[in-house]
Amino acid sequence: MQATTHLCPCCGKPRSIAHLLELYERNYRMLLRLIPQLERHAAGQQVVSRSQSDCPLHLEISACDRYTHTLRLTYEFTDEQGLRRQPDLWVRAYRDASLAEALECEHRPPWLARDDADPAAHAFLSAQWRRNLLLHKWLEYLLDNGHGFSAQTQALQAAAA
Repeated sequence: MQATTHLCPCCGKPRSIAHLLELYERNYRMLLRLIPQLERHAAGQQVVSRSQSDCPLHLEISACDRYTHTLRLTYEFTDEQGLRRQPDLWVRAYRDASLAEALECEHRPPWLARDDADPAAHAFLSAQWRRNLLLHKWLEYLLDNGHGFSAQTQALQAAAA
């Protein structure tokens, strides 16, 4: 993976915000492969992608603004404790900047650091890096297993079911 050249050799964390933004760009490209017509999805919309080799993938569009979409990607499981969602990732796609950021919750934590040497900067970058690397690897897995939310993919999945 290209990002490994930007990691600190001692801890595996990104060296700068620029490297994190490169990961956001790669996530956006992969997200558009999964949801090719993202801009046509409306807030409140919920769809399911089915794969012959994987669990059903649930997509929920929670918010649409002029330049962003906030969405949730998850698997849903029902067990003795009720409904579980895992992994359960909220993603904000910035269409104008071609970036996709995995959020911790609906809103990512604020940038509290005074400069790059501030420990808060390191903590923020580390948390964002882990979450967005998870998104990247999961998107890659989903695409490899035939998931997709295009009209054509949804029609093929419906015919196979």
